Amino acid sequence: MSKNLSHLSERKGLGDNLFEQLATVNAANQPLSKVEIQAISEEYLIGNSTVFGTMSFYDFTRASNFGKKAYVCNGSACLVAGTQTDLRHHISKIIPSEQIGEMCCLGRCHENHAFHFNGVNYSGNLNGQLDEIFRTGKIIEDHYEVEALSTQILTATQLTAADVKIQLLQILSKSKEDILSEIKASGLRGRGGAGFPISIKLEGCKAVESDKKFIVCNADEGDPGSYSDRYILEHQANSLLLGMMISAYIIGADRGVIYIRAEYPESINCINIAVQELRQNGCLGENILDTGFNFEFKVIKAQGAYICGEETALLSSIEGQRPEVRVRPPFPVVEGLFRRPTVVNNVETLANLPWIIQHGGDKYSAIGTAKSTGTKLISLDSGFNRPGIYEAEMGTSIADVVEKLGKGFKHKVKALHIGGPLGGLVPVSKIKDLTLDFESFAVNGFMLGHASVISIPEEYPMIKYLEHLFEFTAHESCGKCFPCRIGSVRGKEMVQKSQVDPSYKIDTELMNDLLDTMKRGSLCALGGGIPLPVMNAMQYFSEELKIYFK
Repeated sequence: MSKNLSHLSERKGLGDNLFEQLATVNAANQPLSKVEIQAISEEYLIGNSTVFGTMSFYDFTRASNFGKKAYVCNGSACLVAGTQTDLRHHISKIIPSEQIGEMCCLGRCHENHAFHFNGVNYSGNLNGQLDEIFRTGKIIEDHYEVEALSTQILTATQLTAADVKIQLLQILSKSKEDILSEIKASGLRGRGGAGFPISIKLEGCKAVESDKKFIVCNADEGDPGSYSDRYILEHQANSLLLGMMISAYIIGADRGVIYIRAEYPESINCINIAVQELRQNGCLGENILDTGFNFEFKVIKAQGAYICGEETALLSSIEGQRPEVRVRPPFPVVEGLFRRPTVVNNVETLANLPWIIQHGGDKYSAIGTAKSTGTKLISLDSGFNRPGIYEAEMGTSIADVVEKLGKGFKHKVKALHIGGPLGGLVPVSKIKDLTLDFESFAVNGFMLGHASVISIPEEYPMIKYLEHLFEFTAHESCGKCFPCRIGSVRGKEMVQKSQVDPSYKIDTELMNDLLDTMKRGSLCALGGGIPLPVMNAMQYFSEELKIYFK
């Protein structure tokens, strides 16, 4: 049935997109009536259950969030910083507590105290200014350090629209094969977590015959602790947009979709402005710069669902379906958006392409290590003396990241959660053994992922952090596969019970079986990845956790 829904959604295409239609009618912040659901169903030739199922899935369209006026961040970085209970208390003095919801994550991990009000994000200790913010809507911009340890690619001076025009003319004067060869030579691997080479996706999609293809940018950076994609969207937008155009030229696509999480309203605004500037400079539309290349961008505002960071769930979301993970094969390069050949890559991956094409793939591959080339952006949270976004060459020691970039910790830290909720939980004793590359993390039993770093204070109970991870997974699961949907809830129940019932101890064998089932049986990295940090905690913090296990 999902294939049929994809084709039905394609009738209206991106111009009259079903997903955006559902978000628009929901803007009144009240449940859709049966009449409204029926009207949408008839217009798009889909069932009432499909409309209701989609609307009930997302954080910002489900009935439980109607009537909320403010949202407090419940991400991992804000959680361990311990700022949110006090923040919620102060906001509740201004608006009723039932009008306060939750968001995860606002990308304000560098200073916490994060909340969302009236379409704007805030962070830092603003307790003294809350009255003014809620009365006037005063906007307060956040600031964080941005620096490179050595080579600057993504932290260099931002490209202007004029720069894009010049580079685009140079790129379109070359053959698709030559451009693809440079990307192959660079060895660039996906920066979204999996580390899959982008050249394989581009080459595979290029080889598929189709009259319609798409480039999709996965800007649904939902990993708590990560804000590197947010940095690019707001401060390096043209590198991302040009990277998408390079990809489109190679595979023969004329449309690019940027799917940006609703939790990043400033990012959405910045990208829309950048797209408009490119259009004004003649870089978008039909027969761009008289080269015969046609291309247009579509910016889509997501509606709050971590699972949309998984590429097939994201594609289903754009089509207006419930964002459930698709079984593969077929892979998106063969059957993606509207069941057309599609390349999906994350923000940081695509933003590297202009530098590669301008300077050459060999020069890029000379940076970093043999298997992990180039540089990597790192997000450091407020537990560091100098939190911010940093760029370091692959292969850089994590000790240098901590000491030279972050300037050490503000307080005693017992572990770093690196790579988002599905990344490795690294005890501070292991920092010296790790380097910033995919292989080092894998060999040591961790995962680099998005390279976000959350510092867990020495006094923060590890059992509470495990509860948070299971709870996060249970809330964000798309529900399609049993191991993730049921396993995350069972894990949460065991961990919670061990804290409230002194006579109950978690059966270690049962927990290991649960984690193994989730790892092996889940359809995507959410259910399959969450066992890693739990197993890391059981291995390295067994002494602290032993009172909860038998």
